[in-house]
Amino acid sequence: MAIDKIQSESINLADNFAFTGTVSGAGGVNTPAFSVYQSSQQSIANNTATKLTSLSENYDTASAFASDKFTVPSGQAGKYVLAATATYRTDVDIQYAGIQFYKNGSSIRQYHMVNNDYNTVVAYATVSASASDYYEVYAEHQAGQSVNVQLREFSGFKIIE
Repeated sequence: MAIDKIQSESINLADNFAFTGTVSGAGGVNTPAFSVYQSSQQSIANNTATKLTSLSENYDTASAFASDKFTVPSGQAGKYVLAATATYRTDVDIQYAGIQFYKNGSSIRQYHMVNNDYNTVVAYATVSASASDYYEVYAEHQAGQSVNVQLREFSGFKIIE
């Protein structure tokens, strides 16, 4: 017997339901989404925020990553989650190492480690983005000399709202 109409008064929302047909209008997709990395190390000068470049794609669902930056496609404004992981060389005494998210050429978030034994910095941010906004990753350190850094991953995706 098919049910043509369900009234909210007759449903127990604590019950489990097994659907055998197609359910539409539920869920969504977290796109656009991208993931990029550096295949080799990049030397950055002491105490200088430096854009991480020569990035290669793992994936890019909207072809929105180019020239080492992610640009929000037309019609895709909203909230995005960004993540980045960078590894610094460990044979140098690094007093400070960090990575920064840049939006439209300006730093918006900074994450760092200070004088410890780890050589990896991990950063996450949730940002509100308009179409054509672009995001980049920069690295910075204080070691008294140039140091090699490698971006292990820079990724992001749109949040379903």
